[in-house]
Amino acid sequence: MKLLIKILIAIVLGILVGWFAPNWLAAVFNTFNGIFSQFLGFMIPLIIIGFVTPAIADVGSRAGKLLVATAALAYFATFFAGMLSYFTGTLTFPSLIGGEESLAQIESATPIEPYFTVEIPSPLPVMTALVLSFLLGLGIAFLKGDTLRKGFDELRDIVQKAINVAIIPLLPIYIFGIFLNMTVEGQVMTILKTFAKIIVVIFLLHILILVIQYCVAACFNGKNPFAMLKNMLPAYFTALGTQSSAATIPVTLKQTINMGVDKDVAGFVIPLCATIHMSGSALKITACALALLIMHGQPYEIGMFIHFVAMLGITMVAAPGIPGGAIMAALGPLGTILGFDEQMLALMIALYIAMDSFGTACNVTGDGALAVILNRFFGKKRAT
Repeated sequence: MKLLIKILIAIVLGILVGWFAPNWLAAVFNTFNGIFSQFLGFMIPLIIIGFVTPAIADVGSRAGKLLVATAALAYFATFFAGMLSYFTGTLTFPSLIGGEESLAQIESATPIEPYFTVEIPSPLPVMTALVLSFLLGLGIAFLKGDTLRKGFDELRDIVQKAINVAIIPLLPIYIFGIFLNMTVEGQVMTILKTFAKIIVVIFLLHILILVIQYCVAACFNGKNPFAMLKNMLPAYFTALGTQSSAATIPVTLKQTINMGVDKDVAGFVIPLCATIHMSGSALKITACALALLIMHGQPYEIGMFIHFVAMLGITMVAAPGIPGGAIMAALGPLGTILGFDEQMLALMIALYIAMDSFGTACNVTGDGALAVILNRFFGKKRAT
C-alpha cells in the first residue's frame, strides 16, 4: 500500500508540476528515465532466471497427477482470462478511446529529448532467459541436486535485493518523470480520460471472470455458484487489503475447505495456485496493453495477442516473488512481443500498480473455484 500511495502521489505531482515546468526540467527527468529504463531492461532477463528457475524447480519436485492437473488448469484459466479481456477490449475500447481525435492529440505532441543516453545491453534476450529458466528448473527438479538449487536460490535473493533497493524506491521518480513529460507534451489529459473508462471495464471483467469460474466449478460439485462466491468474500477482501496472494493463503484455504473441498486437496492446490494462477493479472495486463496499442494507433491482431497471453501465463510464475508482481514479469513480453517503448512500459507499471489489489483479489478468489474442480477428481471426500 505504501508503494501504491507513492505511485499515486507521483502521478498527481507529475501532472501538477508539468503544467508550469520548463522544458529543461522535463529533459532532466527524461534523461533519468532513459537510464532507469535501460537498467530495467537489463534486469528483466535476470528477474526471469532468478525467479522462474527456482519456482519451476520447486513445482517440478512435487511430481504427480494432481500437480500436472493443477498447473494445466491454472494455466488454462489464466490464458482464458487474458483472451476474454482481448476480445472484450476489441469490441469496446475503440469507441471508449475516441478514435482519430485522441490519436491525433497523442501523435501531435512534441517529444522532450533527454540530454544524453546510456546504453545498458541486456545480458540475454527475454525468450532465451525464459527457455533457459524452464530447462534449468526442470533439470534441477529431475536430478534432485542441491548445488544448483542453492545457487539459484541465492541468485533469486540477489535479484530480490536489487529490486527492493534499486528499482522499487526509484519507481515513483520514474513515474513522476513520465507524467511530467506527458503533461509538458500535452498528452496527459487525453490518456487519463481514456483510462478512467478502461478501468471501469476492467473491474467489470474481474467480476465476470469470477462468475464464470464459479459457474464452471458448480458443474463439478452441484452447489450454487453465487453461494460459493459469497463464501470466498473474506479471501477477496483480505487480498484487496494486503495486495498479496501469499498473505491471503490461510484465509483462502479456510474458505475453500468450507465449500467441501478435501483438506489435502485444498492444502496442495491453494498454495500452488497462489504462485501459478494469475487470471486477474492476465486480464488486467492484457486490457491495459490493448488500450495503449489502440490509443497509439498500433496493430493489435489476434495472433500477436495469443502469443503474448500464452507467454504471459508462463512468465508470471515469477510474479509472487517480485514487488509490483506480475507487471514486472510482464515487461519482457510487452517489449518483445507487443513492441512497447519506454513511455508505454512506464504507463503499464503505473496503471497496474494503481489497480494491483483488484487483480490479486481476483486471482486468489478464483483459486477456490479451481480447487473445487480438482476436488471432483482427486478428493477423498467428494463435495455434494
